[in-house]
Amino acid sequence: MNGWLVVFAKDPQPGRVKTRLSPPFSPAAAAAFYRCLLADVLDESAAAAELLGLDAVLAVDPPGSAAEMASEAPASFRAIAQAAGDLGERMGAVAGEAAAAGAAFALLRGSDSPCLARATLRQAVESLARADLVIGPDRDGGYDLVGLGPRALDRAASGRLFDHPMSHAGVLRETLARAHDLRVHLLETGFDVDGFDDLRLLAEARAAGTAISCPRSLAFLDAHGLWPSPRAISKVPVAGSNRSRP
Repeated sequence: MNGWLVVFAKDPQPGRVKTRLSPPFSPAAAAAFYRCLLADVLDESAAAAELLGLDAVLAVDPPGSAAEMASEAPASFRAIAQAAGDLGERMGAVAGEAAAAGAAFALLRGSDSPCLARATLRQAVESLARADLVIGPDRDGGYDLVGLGPRALDRAASGRLFDHPMSHAGVLRETLARAHDLRVHLLETGFDVDGFDDLRLLAEARAAGTAISCPRSLAFLDAHGLWPSPRAISKVPVAGSNRSRP
């Protein structure tokens, strides 16, 4: 039985994605940037899935966009529609689908964490050999990656793991409270790009050489001059030939 690597994604339509970037981004620019983020995340996730022997799954919102988004994703991905409800309910529903399909485990990730690379996904898989639940925290109190072993899959599918609001600074704390008797492993803290100030974190990652898995996103921000401040931007190669491999 293979594990699942699931990318949660939205149809990149203006006014529906990355709304916290506007202003200063226009709704059209925010959607175009999200399209770059998603393409980078899908490429990196496809590479990780091949490397680790995982089934690559694209979970799409809204459901009617699943076929179109699948046609634009790497060929290894198959698309499923996200369920109705809030994010916690949708994550639980995907966990239920993975469990029903006999998946050995599931990794759930979003599409707005451009520096979450295949090396971290590999660490999550390795950690599931000794943990029920693996989480990659982010700097705003949430997380950008969740690894669910069999016990955690069961709890998520039954609605008992993610049964809480997901868009606030206490998300990680609340999830851990519901995982009180599970073996939990926390990975290194990362970040999502939600608001405009988060681009400073991306600039810092680029300067440190850790943003090499998101070449389209970096190129878009360069081409349109949409960085928050030029002071932290360091020009480093972003070509695919220079991407790191675990």
